[in-house]
Amino acid sequence: MSSSSQSQNLDVTLSLSLPPRNDALNPQERGIKLIQLLLSCANHASSGNLHHADTCLRHISELASVTGDSMQRLAARFAAALAARLVKRWPGLYKALNNGGLVGFDVDRARSIFARAFPCLGFAYAVINRTLVQALLGEPIVHVIDLGCGDPKLWVPFVRAMADGPNGPPHLTITSVGITSEAQERLEGRILKKARSLRMDVEFNHVNAKLRDLTLDMLKVNPGEVWALTSILSLHVLLAEDDSVDTHFGISKTNQVSECKRMTEFLEMVRSARPKVVLLFEQESNHNSGRLVDRFVEGLHFYSALFDLIDATFGASSCSNRATLEEMLGREIENIVAREGLEREERHERYAKWGIRFTRSGFRPIQLWYDTMDEARKVVEGYGPRGFNVISEKGSLMISWHDRPIYAISAWGLF
Repeated sequence: MSSSSQSQNLDVTLSLSLPPRNDALNPQERGIKLIQLLLSCANHASSGNLHHADTCLRHISELASVTGDSMQRLAARFAAALAARLVKRWPGLYKALNNGGLVGFDVDRARSIFARAFPCLGFAYAVINRTLVQALLGEPIVHVIDLGCGDPKLWVPFVRAMADGPNGPPHLTITSVGITSEAQERLEGRILKKARSLRMDVEFNHVNAKLRDLTLDMLKVNPGEVWALTSILSLHVLLAEDDSVDTHFGISKTNQVSECKRMTEFLEMVRSARPKVVLLFEQESNHNSGRLVDRFVEGLHFYSALFDLIDATFGASSCSNRATLEEMLGREIENIVAREGLEREERHERYAKWGIRFTRSGFRPIQLWYDTMDEARKVVEGYGPRGFNVISEKGSLMISWHDRPIYAISAWGLF
């Protein structure tokens, strides 16, 4: 037996033989025990040892709670994701358990709560607005394509800023891709109302298509337009690929940037239409490893920061907004942990890897201006809980929570 195998077995043994008196544990001890059990369970789930995985889940269920402290709630979400992964071994059972007429989850409401409660999206909007205006102001015909955001809090201020061009307001087209019909109606109404008040010529288009099915013809980028593209927490879905062979043999992609045909084709399609600028806002974490344990550990680090942030914002008391946010994050966690292949779309990658992908496809990083960083910092400081910071990292701007970067924004142009 190899030393690594002995180490792994030792860790499992220690995790399963921790003191059984859970009521005597203080929160710190309970948190440590939960982490040990979760990691052991992830190892067993990855190797197919259902008996030991079930034992771990039984221990976790005694300690975790969706109404407990942040670590207990986080553990409950990851345990549920591991359980879903195990049950998926029996497709009929999994389908029956997930076909009980559950009420649909309101994604738009969850994102709205997220935007109001935390400065992460406000930070992104401030950077995007300033960068787009700097790149496009003064152009007579402007087209901006929005992938997956659809928030009036981003686009109404942008319309207002573009009205102050040196040659007067441009002819502006905004195309929104992949948002719900309700969000589309709300966004269109707000944009056109603002345009009328400014006596500005604005056209709004909605493309009802998934990102993987998007073509240049759908976007209707016309000759003579100066155009830009923004992607807010959306582009990573194109990294989904049928990597079941890699997963089966435990091939890790943690330390390499693997080629992804769909992503490469999309970026090359965008480049071919020669955008003035592309803005990318993504999670600053790596959940795209082929090995379950690798992305499980990354997920624990990333989502523990978000659950801690939720506690700092909402306090210890439970409320519907907190529950909605944690349900949204829980769905992301389940996708990362329980699914593989094309079904696993929450394939977040760090800025450094995105940089390699964009550079390979013919883009270069655009340095974000210092006044952009100052404006983003003011937005972040306007929110309640202290602990946020804005940092500059190799051409990107990142928002961190207690020194842990959680989201990154970057701008890209053509060579």
